[in-house]
Amino acid sequence: MKNAIEFKVWGRYALFSDPITRIGGEKCSYHVPTYEALKGIAKSIYWKPTLIWIIDKVRVMKRITTQTKGMKPLKFSGGNDLSIYTFLSHVEYQVQAHFEWNMSQPNLKADRIDGKHFAIAKRSVELGGRQDIFLGTRDCQGYVESCEFGSGDSHYDKSDELTYGLMFHGFDYPEETGESKLECRMFQPTMNDGVIVFPRPNECKIRRFVRNIEPKKFELGKSMQSVEAVFSEMGMP
Repeated sequence: MKNAIEFKVWGRYALFSDPITRIGGEKCSYHVPTYEALKGIAKSIYWKPTLIWIIDKVRVMKRITTQTKGMKPLKFSGGNDLSIYTFLSHVEYQVQAHFEWNMSQPNLKADRIDGKHFAIAKRSVELGGRQDIFLGTRDCQGYVESCEFGSGDSHYDKSDELTYGLMFHGFDYPEETGESKLECRMFQPTMNDGVIVFPRPNECKIRRFVRNIEPKKFELGKSMQSVEAVFSEMGMP
């Protein structure tokens, strides 16, 4: 099954944080991207409910630096507030990811044509993604291009092992798990010579319940296009 892609993503700013803490007030980025943020980038490159993106690993290319900025976010009660956001600045990453079939959507079994999904995903990487790319938040525009994972020099090539504390990994969405609840996952990443290998979502032991929610159901020709339609739309032979 052909299902793996590699890409480089970069931008002037990034803000990777636990979304549970984003209700308001100050925001401070993790030093490295979260699994969920990279999965969101992969979905912006190409996504259909038929598949689930699995992020295998990320390589930090540039030195980790932060920049603090004063922001004026909207208040729930109206008007603006003054908050201090701590961003990562001038970031660049190499990402290796692959997709697997979403077995919680049996209605989409006919859409599981790995060759066409893979061809569209590869073409979408070359085109810079099918949707806008954001590095953790819509305030941080990102850019994508194809690359070979491990190519080029990284600032952390000879940094040995760096261990980080407890960090947000991602969400267990009902549309992907088939369960009527939303949970978030936590893990403790370790960076070896600039590379973080992510555990699979089902390997994360630390979870917390967010809320009950019913999974969405998708149907070909009604709520989504078939892969053949997308393939034809992109003018691929």
